[in-house]
Amino acid sequence: MSKFEYKLIKNDANARLGKIITAHGEIDTPVFMPVGTAATVKALRVDDIKKSNSQIILANTYHLMLRPGENIINQLGGVRKFMNWDGPLLTDSGGFQVMSLGNLRTINEEGVTFKSQLDGSKFFLTPEKSIQIQHLLGSTITMCFDECIQLPASFENTKNSMELSMRWADRSLSAYKEREGYAIFGIIQGGTYKELRELSATHLRNLNFPGYAIGGLAVGEGQEKMFETIEYTEPFMDTDKPRYLMGVGKPEDIIGAVKRGIDMFDCVLPTRSGRNGQAFTSRGEINIKNARHTKDPRALDEACDCNTCKNYSRAYLHHLFKANEILGLMLLSDHNINFYQNMMMGIRISIKNGNFENFSETFLLKRAGGDILES
Repeated sequence: MSKFEYKLIKNDANARLGKIITAHGEIDTPVFMPVGTAATVKALRVDDIKKSNSQIILANTYHLMLRPGENIINQLGGVRKFMNWDGPLLTDSGGFQVMSLGNLRTINEEGVTFKSQLDGSKFFLTPEKSIQIQHLLGSTITMCFDECIQLPASFENTKNSMELSMRWADRSLSAYKEREGYAIFGIIQGGTYKELRELSATHLRNLNFPGYAIGGLAVGEGQEKMFETIEYTEPFMDTDKPRYLMGVGKPEDIIGAVKRGIDMFDCVLPTRSGRNGQAFTSRGEINIKNARHTKDPRALDEACDCNTCKNYSRAYLHHLFKANEILGLMLLSDHNINFYQNMMMGIRISIKNGNFENFSETFLLKRAGGDILES
């Protein structure tokens, strides 16, 4: 079995071309991870995910512990076997979902008490419990348990939250069971405060995690502030370990974060947008529900060779959404995942060839130009 390892292949300014070696396969970076919250990437079959050249997917500790439960999944061989996915799997720790529960949860030093949104039953989630659940789920990459607060937040509140997350990181690492080819990542917190990000990153580096995530962004701070936070956090992250920006994001966010040295991304946006009739294309976003697509024989994106673009017209996709047909959600979600993975492939090739800046400028300019109507 391969040991867990990150290989930095090439830099193009701050953009990094790399490879992550895991027990369940290799991951070319920069990489986008489709989100399979409940052991399913919504509206897509695993075969579709594989055909999109997705190399790793993400599942959610919080949702899977509530239903069907980590013990049932463990008895059935772990998430990967459960859903028939044979590649690497990353699980988030449940911290973000706990934050979003609002009045349904209370936090103290030990952990978080919360009520299930499914049936109101009470749970107590600690760093140790989160790590144990992720172990039972069979995660290739485990995330340490942290608190993610909504931005904007005061310096004092952010500091207290970050320090709690660092104590929880210590406990998460202690609870983690080492296995060859598997890893646990630390999560850097600190809001948009440079001093706090530096303290958090330094603390986690001293613990020598195999990889690091930047958490607590894409929660209301805006793109400019997010990029600024990445810029002053990145110098405190090891160059020989993967860097993961959690919950990001839009294509423009990903391009900007790669430019600033980030290797890994995840977001629900491609599939959530697909289910709502929004398609990501090389010329910007398209709302397929708009009447202008009623008679349009063209593909969603002339630059895309996915199954949806090769075989179905905008007119047909428009019809599916107007008729509330499930196939429409599936075809748009499939296209969006393919768009993201084609973008990532373009990013990797451009870094390899030393022209990432030119690629990103051309890519962003074309998208900003908007969708061109038939004359």
